[in-house]
Amino acid sequence: MTSEELLQIAETVNAEHGKFDHEVNVCVALGCLSQHSDQLKDALTKEAAASGKRCRVRQTGCMGLCAAGPLVLVEPSETLYGGVRAEDAKELIDSLGEQPVERLAVHRENYFERQQHIVLENSGYIDPEKIDEYIGRDGYRALVKVLTEMTPAVVIEQISASGLRGRGGGGYPTGLKWSTVAKSTGAQKYVICNADEGDPGAFMDRSVLESDPQRVIEGMAIAAYAVGATKGYIYVRAEYPLAVSRLTVSLREARRRGFLGTNICGTAFAFDIEIRLGAGAFVCGEETALIASIEGLRGQPRPRPPYPAMSGLFGSPTLINNVETFANVPPILRNGADWYSSIGADKSKGTKVFALTGRIANTGLIEVPMGMTLREIVFDIGGGVPNGGKFKAVQTGGPSGGCIPEEHLDLPVTYDALIGVGSMMGSGGMIVMDDTSCMVNVARFFVEFCMTESCGKCIPCRAGTVQMFQLLTKICDGVATHADLDLLVDLCDVIKNTSLCGLGMTAPNPVLSTLRYFKHEYLEHIEQKHCRAGVCACGSRVMAGEEVTA
Repeated sequence: MTSEELLQIAETVNAEHGKFDHEVNVCVALGCLSQHSDQLKDALTKEAAASGKRCRVRQTGCMGLCAAGPLVLVEPSETLYGGVRAEDAKELIDSLGEQPVERLAVHRENYFERQQHIVLENSGYIDPEKIDEYIGRDGYRALVKVLTEMTPAVVIEQISASGLRGRGGGGYPTGLKWSTVAKSTGAQKYVICNADEGDPGAFMDRSVLESDPQRVIEGMAIAAYAVGATKGYIYVRAEYPLAVSRLTVSLREARRRGFLGTNICGTAFAFDIEIRLGAGAFVCGEETALIASIEGLRGQPRPRPPYPAMSGLFGSPTLINNVETFANVPPILRNGADWYSSIGADKSKGTKVFALTGRIANTGLIEVPMGMTLREIVFDIGGGVPNGGKFKAVQTGGPSGGCIPEEHLDLPVTYDALIGVGSMMGSGGMIVMDDTSCMVNVARFFVEFCMTESCGKCIPCRAGTVQMFQLLTKICDGVATHADLDLLVDLCDVIKNTSLCGLGMTAPNPVLSTLRYFKHEYLEHIEQKHCRAGVCACGSRVMAGEEVTA
């Protein structure tokens, strides 16, 4: 595939686009699909055919505003409809070229205007199973440019200069990781895409794979060229059947078009990708546990060094990045490192995709420049707490993160700033809580998650998380003492500093952050036997229809 051939495909796609006066894009990602958007698409297709209008109905990926689904985007008017049902199809098609259907129109300008889409630039605009539509929006232009105009070293220099850091949680500089793998010696090298997204409330990677899988494939191919790899794996959890299905189709289409396989784009470069299904173990999000799983072993971490960059899959140098990291690569190579590094904040460049959930009006998928404040995200984009509720905290970083209170709402969302207040970026989950949440119970929820997901290999995590959970349960039940609270703090310190992998090392974070900002709630449970949110068994509450007194 040459640049000229890419241009020819793009021109064909655009010519096809020009045949229609209207294009009706229907979100058929998992959120809207669960509300029967596939039936809506079929109904719209039937009505469009019967109307005689020059109209095309297209399935697309996630449009972001999950709270208003099922979503329909009409082009070129850019009219967004929400809560659309199959029975609305005729009315919507009849309105094309006329006044919009006001009762279905979505008017949440701040939600979209405050965002900046790079990773999500194609979501909602292309059919994720049609490679030519991706090519029509500059897809694979970066790969052709890289293979025909750039050396591997120059590619790595561009990624380094862009300031891109790993979007999987740790924030490790992507260019540095790539250069380490490139310098490692080995007859075989591998590239792995970590799509084992296991954080509660997180669905960023799943949405990207469902909406724009080709950009992840392109990013992996560029990475493989840069580090000298010839084989790639996408490790995705089996609970993502739609993502797996669309990835399977996309890999087949990429091979058909010559972007995977041998002699890619007419060069000597060869690279191919396989899908590996994970069984849903949270610990397999850790690099060495993921590698063990791909090798057919039990998903357990191993001590490092050696790091995967030097000795990874089957003992060979291995590059591992997550979905969002790879999705950033093509636009960086298309537009240049300076363009990307001009977005975001110092040491946190570019944008970040977040799954905004919890007690918030506009739940969904957002992409914002790094450095935007939590207040802007929660209140301007998210619409604040619904029904006049009072904001209490926002939890970032999943089970490895922490709960950030109202006093830090003006904190810029960067890697370093979040760590400074006891949380972390994580993969991008952002859960908003109001005063109906008990922070002790929240900490217990995340500790229980880590406890059940522990692989059991090291004692601090295997036994320590159980002890933490039991102590938190005593506090929630109103039977704990101050000595129990002191023991909980000591346990957090031991587990954090002696666990084998990141699961155990970060398991205490939700406890430590809630103790830091909401210690008064712990003391209320211990001293007053009272849960101000009324969700714990301490004090007096109705459980299973009976009055219970601790």
